[in-house]
Amino acid sequence: MAELPDESRIYPDAPWRMVGSLYLTLFKVRHAVDATRPAGVYGAAFVSYDEGSPLTYSELLVARPTGKEHGGRVSITDIWVDSPASVAGGRELWAIPKDLCDFAFETTHTGPLSRTSWSASVERRPIASARFTDVSRAGLRLPFKGGTWQPELPEGGGEKTADLTGTAKALPCRGRWEFAPDGPLGWLAGARPLASARMAGFRMSFG
Repeated sequence: MAELPDESRIYPDAPWRMVGSLYLTLFKVRHAVDATRPAGVYGAAFVSYDEGSPLTYSELLVARPTGKEHGGRVSITDIWVDSPASVAGGRELWAIPKDLCDFAFETTHTGPLSRTSWSASVERRPIASARFTDVSRAGLRLPFKGGTWQPELPEGGGEKTADLTGTAKALPCRGRWEFAPDGPLGWLAGARPLASARMAGFRMSFG
């Protein structure tokens, strides 16, 4: 990861109290990619952290469940944002391996129906794109909770965990992804999609 300028290291203290929307699809990966990406189920998500959050930015992440070994938490294997402050905070507070990329986002609404498209790229090279159709804004607000466990980053700092709790209007949705075969998530290009969901208008405490 490129060295961040000092001014980009100004980020909120934990926990971060975020609001926004998340678009998630679960994938089945049949073969291990490397030591940190074994075969199994992975979640790929685009996230928008909106006004009302201490930092506003877009995010693309891939995470996998760690099982009982780490208390049922997930481990984020790949993640990009468009906020240098979020990169610094994520890496230094929680060992989340954030890097920078560029995003394109568009959403339209027809009554309760939302149609949303996302794409992410690094230096104009595509990483992933996705389209979603959902009615989550019409759902009931329900609580959720979870947590992350992250192995030590190359820059040190040890293993770290974080807790998250919040509420959201969450419903299943239709999602379709494309992963650039020669990009950093090319290992997901042949993965089988299992299910998709959107969390609309979430209010979350992370950390």
